[in-house]
Amino acid sequence: MSDAEDELLLREAEKIAVAVGRMFPGLCEVVLHDLRDPAQAIRAIENNLSGRSVGEAATELGLARIQDPGYPGVIQNYPNRFPDGRPAKSTSIGIKNSAGTYVAALCLNLDVSLFAGVSKSLANLIRTDDQAQPFAETLRARSVEELRTVAEEFAAARAQTPRGLDSAAKRDLVRSLKAQGFLQVKHSVQALAEILGVSRATVYNYLR
Repeated sequence: MSDAEDELLLREAEKIAVAVGRMFPGLCEVVLHDLRDPAQAIRAIENNLSGRSVGEAATELGLARIQDPGYPGVIQNYPNRFPDGRPAKSTSIGIKNSAGTYVAALCLNLDVSLFAGVSKSLANLIRTDDQAQPFAETLRARSVEELRTVAEEFAAARAQTPRGLDSAAKRDLVRSLKAQGFLQVKHSVQALAEILGVSRATVYNYLR
């Protein structure tokens, strides 16, 4: 296989390395390795976060690809670490020529330490207290139709219709509906009186 093809692949990969690195300044280091010369493998490094230089040797992963053409073409999102100890998330993409030989590797190293503070702040922001609430709250407006549905379900659980409930059960239902916020709906008392077959005054009496 010609050196011309390999060189073309490396030139095209270098354009990708530069473009991706410049898209994420200060966040993601992009390194292009020329695997034809492992002792001087680094051909391009954009957005340098690791302190390496062009002409430095290949990493262990690069050497593994050189030794084994069957090595996975993409190693995605594996944990890594920069020389100064900062945690990183890395992805390595092997590039083969038409003969099936690895000639290059494009590696992305994301500095995840920058997100640690943000992650903690977000966790604090969305955290809720673990105290048990005395009631279940929803953040949507109640409606008369929902009130009717709840009343019918309450009665059905007692093998009755809402109108067929005895006074004690009707009182329990009315108080339960008030606790759930249904009686704040406009015209809810009148609607409930009709559902239960009682007067508005009776509904108010149940609430005392």
